Amino acid sequence: LAMRRSTELLVGMYAVLAAGGAYVPIDPDQPDERNGYILEVAEPVVVLTTERDGVVVPGQGSVPSVAIDSLDLSAVSDAVVSDADRVAALRSGNTAYVIFTSGSTGRPKGVAVSHGSVVNQIRWITAEYGFGPGDVVLQKTPFTFDVSVWELFGTLAVGASLVVAAPDGHRDPVYLGRVIRERGVTATSFVPSMLAVFATSVSREDCVSLRTVLVAGEAFPMSVAEQFARVSDAELHNLYGPTEATVHATARAVAGVVGGSVPMGVPVWNTGAYVLDGRLRPVPVGVTGELYLSGVQLARGYVARPDLTAERFVASPFGSGERLYRTGDLVRWTGDGELEYIGRTDFQVKLRGLRIELGEIESALLEHAPVSQVVVAVRHDQLVAYVVAAPGRTFDRSAAQSALGAVLPAYMVPSTFVVLDEMPLGSSGKVDRKALPDPVFETRGFRAPTNPVEEIVAGVFAEVLGLERVGLDDDFFALGGNSLIATRVVARLGAALGTSVPVRGLFEASDVESLAARIEQLDTAGRAPLVAQE
Repeated sequence: LAMRRSTELLVGMYAVLAAGGAYVPIDPDQPDERNGYILEVAEPVVVLTTERDGVVVPGQGSVPSVAIDSLDLSAVSDAVVSDADRVAALRSGNTAYVIFTSGSTGRPKGVAVSHGSVVNQIRWITAEYGFGPGDVVLQKTPFTFDVSVWELFGTLAVGASLVVAAPDGHRDPVYLGRVIRERGVTATSFVPSMLAVFATSVSREDCVSLRTVLVAGEAFPMSVAEQFARVSDAELHNLYGPTEATVHATARAVAGVVGGSVPMGVPVWNTGAYVLDGRLRPVPVGVTGELYLSGVQLARGYVARPDLTAERFVASPFGSGERLYRTGDLVRWTGDGELEYIGRTDFQVKLRGLRIELGEIESALLEHAPVSQVVVAVRHDQLVAYVVAAPGRTFDRSAAQSALGAVLPAYMVPSTFVVLDEMPLGSSGKVDRKALPDPVFETRGFRAPTNPVEEIVAGVFAEVLGLERVGLDDDFFALGGNSLIATRVVARLGAALGTSVPVRGLFEASDVESLAARIEQLDTAGRAPLVAQE
């Protein structure tokens, strides 16, 4: 399916499924190289497009292309399609769609999802949130992302009305507010990052009709929920699920949550959740482990990637012939029996010899600082926190560092904070981490060293980092230092002071004043004086 969001898109999608085929969504506005690769892997029997959009699909070669908005169907029967009309019987295990998601290698990977998996998701979501003929659902999620599945099929499965947002309309919060108001929309989906933007761009009048808003795709800060509550009384629900587990695998109502992030909740119908260690053993309540999912919603696997399928879909040690999907998400069970999101295994970093969960720092900032959004990353071998201040609040770097220092080890407190007006968003509405700006490292206001050890430490910092001068308050890592340069610093300090300075000392006390004090303490262990006194 290579067309922009439209009625023709829905018609093509339903026609493919009724015929017994599987649809592969392609966004014509995505780079040609990406779309060409998807076509190469998926090997479709036909490309459905429209003449109106003038979509040109790269690399389709000999694959037939049909513009469905110009077809003459007058000679075709409008009777219900049955197995007698199909090339084979349509079964619940057949593939319904293949959605290509971002891959760790830079190449997208196609996730094949069966009819049975989708049916379980749709039956659960329509029952759980009471959707029926009186509802009006706004279909705004790009159909290349799996959250679109409940909007597209859950709505018509219960006789509700579907309002199709204009192409690219999901990026415009003012447009969305107008459509919700004019069409009387009662339910829709948001990614937390986009919900934050939406909540600050619309009025309460725009959201009067909203009854239910499903939020998924990222960790959901309560600060964003509180922003939204200022413009709408709609019920908010936090949902979680990878494409490999058919849209949503866990859910939790936002009501009743205080501070921090909204928990992931509990598994949906016919879905199992396991929090396991590296040997596939369950971890105790409160202990972080990797989340594995099981049940009818697991995808068939990755198209043309048996190696990756075998790596991520593993045999379950808890059942008889069942599979588990290894999500790569780090979670823990709470005492209330809910799952709490910690971060990604691929967001786990090793910095200065220590393992750090970036998600844990983000959660702490959301809970203890006046911010509505936060992303922590490693740039130039140091922790950098990108923050968006909460509405009406001013972000104070020193106060944030103090608050984090009270709940996190010193090595997990970011040395640099970058305050943004808003987070850069990708096509899905999620934060685009690659688009975050590179921080500018600057020295603080100069405070001159007051004794010989401080002068030596400041001089070594300046020499190694190529700076004219360094003061007492200047931090080695904030100035652009990293773990490799740190070994040179301690070696030069040791030579200059006639003592052994441990590398860990620089990691734990990285500004001039603190490191000098730490070095001077070495003398209390009976060592020779660090600096000869006159």
